Amino acid sequence: MLSQVGSMGVLGIEGFPVEVQTDVSSGLPMFEVVGLPDNAVKESRERVRAAIKNCELEFPTRRITVNLAPADRKKEGALYDLPILLGILSASGQLGKLPNDAIFLGEVSLDGSLRRVSGVLPMALEARKQGYQTVFLPRENAREATLAEGLTVYGISHVKELLAHFAGETVLTPESPWVPTAQVADVPDFGDVCGQENIKRAVEIAAVGGHNILLVGPPGGGKSMIARRIPGILPNLSHEEALESTAIHSVRGLVREDAPLLCERPFRSPHPKMSAMGMTGGGRVPQPGEISLAHNGVLFLDEFPEFAPSVLESLRQPLEDGEITISRVAGTLTYPAEFMLVCAMNPCKCGWYGYSEKCHCTPRMVEQYRKRISGPLMDRIDMHVQVPMVQYEDMIRPGSGESSATIRARINSVRERIAPRFEGTGVSCNARMTPKLLQEHCVLDEKASALMKKAYERMGLTARSYTKILRVARTIADMAGSKNIEMPHLAEAIQYRTME
Repeated sequence: MLSQVGSMGVLGIEGFPVEVQTDVSSGLPMFEVVGLPDNAVKESRERVRAAIKNCELEFPTRRITVNLAPADRKKEGALYDLPILLGILSASGQLGKLPNDAIFLGEVSLDGSLRRVSGVLPMALEARKQGYQTVFLPRENAREATLAEGLTVYGISHVKELLAHFAGETVLTPESPWVPTAQVADVPDFGDVCGQENIKRAVEIAAVGGHNILLVGPPGGGKSMIARRIPGILPNLSHEEALESTAIHSVRGLVREDAPLLCERPFRSPHPKMSAMGMTGGGRVPQPGEISLAHNGVLFLDEFPEFAPSVLESLRQPLEDGEITISRVAGTLTYPAEFMLVCAMNPCKCGWYGYSEKCHCTPRMVEQYRKRISGPLMDRIDMHVQVPMVQYEDMIRPGSGESSATIRARINSVRERIAPRFEGTGVSCNARMTPKLLQEHCVLDEKASALMKKAYERMGLTARSYTKILRVARTIADMAGSKNIEMPHLAEAIQYRTME
C-alpha cells in the first residue's frame, strides 16, 4: 500500500517542498530510504522503528520503501522522522489518509516524543508560498512557525498526541501567532561612555549611513566599549529585515523558543583565531558563517590585525557585494551579507605608539604590524577614526553622556527623512548607494569640488575611497538637514580617512 505525506526541506536559507512517499509491500522484511538522504535521514529508520513500537503500535515486518521526492535534491537532518513515521502507519493501514494541505516536520525520539529541528522559518515561509494551510511540528518550534503568517500551526510534544488528533479523540489547539513584547534589549548603553564625544559623533554618522568604521587607539581608550554599544543606536529593524535575519539564524539553530523573531539587529564578535570557513560559512553542505549571521546588523572585529590574512581577505567580496557565494561539492549557495563592519585595533603591537613613552616599537615594527591589513581591505572601510586616551576630567564625570535611546531616536528620524530617496531601488542606506544614486544625490559645488580634488591628489585616494568619502559626506549633510553636500560636510568626511 502507498501513502504520501507532505514535508519540507531547506537549502541555504530557502525552503523547498518534499513529498515523503512510503510503500509497504509483501516481500522480505527491509526498510530502505531513498531520495538522496544524508546520514541523519538514513538513521531515521532506527528511530522510527523504535518509536512505533514504544507507542504500542505495530511496525510492519514487510518490505518498506521510503522515497523523498524530488529525488535529485539532497535531504538533510532528522526533520523527516515524523513524516516517515506517519507514512509507514498510513501505508500499513494503522492511520487514515493524511490531509493534502498539511506538512509535517520533526525529529522523533525513541519513545515517540518530538524534538526541535532547525530551519523552521524558511520552510514555513515556503510552505505558505506553495499553498499549504497547516503545519504539524515539535512544540518547541511552533512559535517560530507562526511567523509565517497565514498558516495554522500545531505544536505537538508526542506522536500519540498527533494520532489522537487524527482519530478525533483529542483535538489539538492551534498555536497562537507570536507577537513580540516590549522588552528592554540586553545591550550596553552609550551613557556609560566617559567623554570621547568626537568618537561618539563618528559612530553616530556610521550608524546613520550604515558605514564601515575602524577605531584606532591605545588600550583602554574605549574602542571595544563603544563598539559593543553600537547595536543599541542602530535604526529599528523592519519586519522584512527581521524575517530575513531570523531565517539565517534559524538555519543555524540559533533561534530562541521564547523569542523566535530577531527584534534587534544582530551583533557578532568572532574571536581573532576564527577560520576563514567560520567567517564566510561552509562545510560539506554550506552553512552560513559569521558575516551572514551579522546580516542587517554589526560584525565587530576586535584586535583587527590579529585575524589571519585569509580571514580578513575573505571579507573583501562580501563588503563590496553584500552577499557571499560558497561553492562545495554539494552545491553552490549564496547567503546575504549586508553588515556594518566595525573594527578596533591598536596603533602598534604594544599599543602605545604615538600616545605614550611606554612604546618602544620602531617605525619598521609599526609598519609591519599595520601591513597585516591589506590596502584593498582598508580601502573598503569608509571611516578611519583615531581614538585618543580618555581624559581624567571625563573619568570623574560618569553618566554625563547621551543615552542610546536618545541617539537611536535621532538616527531613526534621519533614516525616516531620507527613506524616499531609496524607494524602489533596493538600497536601504547611504553606504549602499549605487553609482546612479551617487550622481543624483552627491553633487558637489565648485568650492567643494576643488577641496575634493586637492584631497584626492594629496592623500593618494582611489576611486573607491573617493566614493566612500562622498557617501559619508552625504550622511553628514543628511544629519544636518541639508539638501546639498556643503564644504563643512565634505571636510568632516575627508578627515575620517586618517589612515590614508
